[in-house]
Amino acid sequence: MESFEVAVVGMGALGSAATYQLARRGAKVVAFEQYELGHVRGASHDTSRIVRTSYGAPEYVRLAQSAYRDWADLERESGERLLTITGGVIFLPIDGPYSASDFTSALSECGVEHELLSPAEVQARWPQFQVPENVETVYTADTGIAHASRTVATLQMRARVHGADIRDRTAVESLTPDSAGVIVHTSGGDIRARKVILATDAWTNTLLEPLDAAIPLDVMQEQVTYFRPSAPHDYDPARFPVWIWEDDECYYGFPTYGEPTIKAARDVSENRMTPAMRSFVPSPELTAQLSGFVTGLIPGAGSELRTITCQYALTKDRRFVLSALPQHPDIIVGLAAGHGFKFTPALGRVLAELALEGESTDDLSEFGAVAAMAQ
Repeated sequence: MESFEVAVVGMGALGSAATYQLARRGAKVVAFEQYELGHVRGASHDTSRIVRTSYGAPEYVRLAQSAYRDWADLERESGERLLTITGGVIFLPIDGPYSASDFTSALSECGVEHELLSPAEVQARWPQFQVPENVETVYTADTGIAHASRTVATLQMRARVHGADIRDRTAVESLTPDSAGVIVHTSGGDIRARKVILATDAWTNTLLEPLDAAIPLDVMQEQVTYFRPSAPHDYDPARFPVWIWEDDECYYGFPTYGEPTIKAARDVSENRMTPAMRSFVPSPELTAQLSGFVTGLIPGAGSELRTITCQYALTKDRRFVLSALPQHPDIIVGLAAGHGFKFTPALGRVLAELALEGESTDDLSEFGAVAAMAQ
């Protein structure tokens, strides 16, 4: 039986980043992906994802600060430009469930520069928006865009350069922990690993349920829509920021990025399914709801050009899980709850540190598996 220091299961953003970080550290690592590399069945495809430090909780701000350093390191090491910094705004209705003071307090605690803007100040700076009077706006200049599919491909390429064995179209069917690590049973045969990292998102419990270690997940099909504005130059990244609307229903969007369109989506649309049930067909009702919201906030957004789908696997309170399983300490779980792409290089590094050293240089006390299981 082949033997490895670490086996990584799942080669989306987190698994690819973990494989890269492990191989870069000289570990003997094998990584498995049940589909082709770069597939569209998960949550790591398409072009753009938001990067930001602007969170309402300091543990995420600090982790995002680490992630920006890891992004810079990945860009230096690979020679690829993966981030485009645009600045970003978070819109917070005063009578909504989220408080601007939570964001400003967390950012201040972590030393991140930011501004609190009135609707008039937003309108003066970005006349493309039409912001209601009862909205506070938090602006951070470090917000921007990560190129999603290019990032994942870069991580996989660099992992192979550093010696990783990546096996696509190879499904992991089950795991057998024992005193020497874990036997990984795959469609291509069994291997042994001292540690296993599961970066399997919506498929996680397929492997955890037989071990009585399931983590409750809320799985749904999400969708994003590209709009075609009549004046795309007004939405150039130099003129228009990344934006997030935080309310009972949350929305987010981007400036133009690689084409004369602007992308927007509702966050957590509650279109529940399992990976096996997924239709890949956008919901017309959700598309119409999004269009109504976007054209109200951005009158010049234009009409829908295309809508594509992705997949969310949400943990309790959308907390990350970055932890070994208490009952099976040689199995490490990485779950990013639908908002982790911005942290990709840091999460890969953290998972690699947990596998090789048993602890991370980042504070992971808020991201344990025990709390995630206790739903």
